Amino acid sequence: MRQILRATAVSMVLAAISLLLASFLPAADKPEKAGLPTLLTSCGQSPGPVKIEVFMKRLKLDFSFISRAIANDLIEKKKAGTPYKSVIIVTGASLKGMGAAGVSINDEIERTKALISEAKKQGIKIIGAHIEGMARRAQGAAAGDNSDELSIDAVCPQSSLLLVRKDGDEDGRFTRISKSKNIPMILFEKNMELENLLKTLFTN
Repeated sequence: MRQILRATAVSMVLAAISLLLASFLPAADKPEKAGLPTLLTSCGQSPGPVKIEVFMKRLKLDFSFISRAIANDLIEKKKAGTPYKSVIIVTGASLKGMGAAGVSINDEIERTKALISEAKKQGIKIIGAHIEGMARRAQGAAAGDNSDELSIDAVCPQSSLLLVRKDGDEDGRFTRISKSKNIPMILFEKNMELENLLKTLFTN
């Protein structure tokens, strides 16, 4: 009988210790979430947004893709009674893409700054994405071309969430932004993973 009572007492003590420890442990990280509808756009006119668009369509998510979205697009959507809940701004500058659109990186940055300002005004979640890896960051028409880095600077430090392909962070560029600005970051290995990431991000 004493052995049974002793075992019961030990079990109760261990259970109490477990509960006490659990109260001091951080809760498990919950998956990041974003609301719909969402606006998909670019800062730099790279092909990145088109790759995300493919998965958004496949998932049948409520989104609009406007490659050169402006602040007024957010304003008009709000006036229509269906405001955007989030905006995905894909960084990565393409000289070819900007040339075809007739814009410079400075034009892209100014447009994006105004878009971000309006998004913050409306409380819209801003997702800064870089999904083309280090290859996109290394591309340039001439040595010293830093247009891709300028697009990153314009978007990522102002974001609520970062979505980054892991090989694009080989130098810790996005990790430093994430830590210094306390911005959550989702890293992924391959673009095919984007479908599941977007599904988790935008569905309950």
